[in-house]
Amino acid sequence: MELKEPVKFGIVGLGVGYRKAKQCFETRGAKLVAVCDLQEEKAKKVAREFKCNWYTDYDEMLEKEDLECVGIFTPSGMHADHALKAVRRGLNVFVTKPMDINLAKCERLIKEAEKAGVVLAVDFDLRYRDLNRKIRLAIKKNLLGRIFLVNLLMKWYREEAYYKGGYPLGWRSTRSYEGGSAANQGIHFIDLIQWWMGGVKIVQGLSGTFTHNIETEDCSVALLTFKNGAFGSLTTTTSSIPPLGTRIELNSDKGTLRWKDGEIDFLYLKDGDISVIENITLPEDRPVNIFEDMIYAIREGKKPEVDGEEGIKSVKILNAIYESSRTKEVIEIE
Repeated sequence: MELKEPVKFGIVGLGVGYRKAKQCFETRGAKLVAVCDLQEEKAKKVAREFKCNWYTDYDEMLEKEDLECVGIFTPSGMHADHALKAVRRGLNVFVTKPMDINLAKCERLIKEAEKAGVVLAVDFDLRYRDLNRKIRLAIKKNLLGRIFLVNLLMKWYREEAYYKGGYPLGWRSTRSYEGGSAANQGIHFIDLIQWWMGGVKIVQGLSGTFTHNIETEDCSVALLTFKNGAFGSLTTTTSSIPPLGTRIELNSDKGTLRWKDGEIDFLYLKDGDISVIENITLPEDRPVNIFEDMIYAIREGKKPEVDGEEGIKSVKILNAIYESSRTKEVIEIE
């Protein structure tokens, strides 16, 4: 990408957002102008490190700073609310995963961003990784055969202190702010498998709270039917002792691929070349992170990797799991 006038970014929420502020600071073509966090000392410290302005009031940052794009890293249930404030000021915006917990809020955000003519994106880190891009292309090109079964197994562990901590205290344990193991930890992998497979059509799910004293679920399971007719299953939990990481298995009429914690740890193709994935060539101008992606979208008019219509897909799956668990019915996604 040619170096043009840098895109001016603001970051709100400096938990996960601290790492993203650092990424912004280090990305060519991006300028970190301001950061915002409820905790003043944290905001000051990050601002000193990255030589930018700091705020504890998000509205004040939006009013005072000359920004082009805002990155939202607040609790999941506040993503759309904070993003809407930026959109209504004519600013481009991206949110961390998920787009929001509330489906209606996501739909309103998409409509208002489109009406305002600004870029809206969702930051799913896994979509920027070359291996995951290559797996998706291999599936689309039928290099792995016809995938008929996908199994996602995320077995993580979170102590009670994790849910009781944070700022303000206990926000991670609430249904309205953060959601549970599927909405918070599992959403990356839910998005990944639906992206690989071309979307989910039918969901039958169960969710429950087994080992933590929290409002949200700490275990969800679901049966899926993908739009292409393939079957799938997913399990997400933060109660696995010991934690066993994340595994995704793809079965096709030609063989099996197993993805484990970001790497392929097993690949077998009957009468096939297992080097097919590593031999895939990716576009040289692909963005490697959300900031490069937003720069391309804002400066070059390109569609971001995960725009609003794409970002809402995993939220629909998430809501279908929870609704199915509540109603005991099979949910069809539009």
